[in-house]
Amino acid sequence: MKKNLILLSFLFLISSSLSAQVSKKPLRIGVAGLTHGHVGWILGYKKTDVIEVVGIAESNRELAEKLSKQYGFSMDLVYSSLDEMLDKTKPEAVTAFNSIFQHLEVVKACAPRGIHVMVEKPLSYRLDHAKEMEALVKKHNIKLLTNYETTWYGSNHKAYELVNTENAIGPIRKIVVHDGHRGPKEIGVGPEFLDWLTDPFQNGGGALIDFGCYGANLITWLMKGERPISVTAVTQQLKPEIYPKVDDEATIILTYPHAQGIIQASWNWPVSRKDMEVYGQTGYVHTLDGLTMRIRKSEKDKEVPFVAEPTQFPQDEPFAYLAAVIRNDLKSDNDLSSLKINMIVVEILDAARKSAREGKVVYLKK
Repeated sequence: MKKNLILLSFLFLISSSLSAQVSKKPLRIGVAGLTHGHVGWILGYKKTDVIEVVGIAESNRELAEKLSKQYGFSMDLVYSSLDEMLDKTKPEAVTAFNSIFQHLEVVKACAPRGIHVMVEKPLSYRLDHAKEMEALVKKHNIKLLTNYETTWYGSNHKAYELVNTENAIGPIRKIVVHDGHRGPKEIGVGPEFLDWLTDPFQNGGGALIDFGCYGANLITWLMKGERPISVTAVTQQLKPEIYPKVDDEATIILTYPHAQGIIQASWNWPVSRKDMEVYGQTGYVHTLDGLTMRIRKSEKDKEVPFVAEPTQFPQDEPFAYLAAVIRNDLKSDNDLSSLKINMIVVEILDAARKSAREGKVVYLKK
């Protein structure tokens, strides 16, 4: 009798597990725009059990046909407008790969239909746009996430653990974040991407927005969602002959009651970089790339090299993460992708633009 009960229990567990797996069909995804250079991330995505791209909204037919040949998707998926794609394909979520200015119109279209949204970084460069998106999220009860490449770096998560969980280097005193490359034209981004990336209306600026958002995101997360007291930014055009309309060099200083954040965003680095230095009261943590780190916990300790563990599925890439959040398998309230963190990121970027434009310190309202 006892053996039969054990066998029945075992069979029940197997049946429940299989039922759960069957019930979790791939997340139905729509793609809003193809002009962002990061769109290859979703067009080349191979995990068909995680997501299914059911529709693409892109008015530039020539661009869609070029990418269709490159990535092998059918042109039957392509619609000329976002509304048409949403109504005909009914996705569960939409990923936005258009200009930063267009993020608001994506959320305006998706939120009333109950469709979740993930945008490429940053959420916006305008605080009024971000607040309108936040209101739509609350009204229609959807998820709105922002994707950054650095979200999936094991080194950044290890740094957070050392600083905020283990208290390995004492309270944070200074964070310095370096992001950028030689410049979008210099590294050969596509013409559709370059067109809006260097447009002050569509992108809000140059390096300040393109790479300043990474530092604002990481610093806000490491500071556990604390808003800075003030924002000071200096921008330059070191290559006006290439980027006549936007900055290509930016430094942003954030002040907190007991710490300082420095964001160095540039289209003038000799090499591509996304690295960070976190200084505590007793020691420091440097992240050199996605996994490699240097750690020194105190003055008496020696600096040691360290290789972080890679982030684990579904928190190792944006689309599995998006599916897990939508299905409530993961909480995202205070994550790097969360709306809460990214509303502060936009507030920082908005203030940085004003500071650079007016040449003064901008104090954030309490």
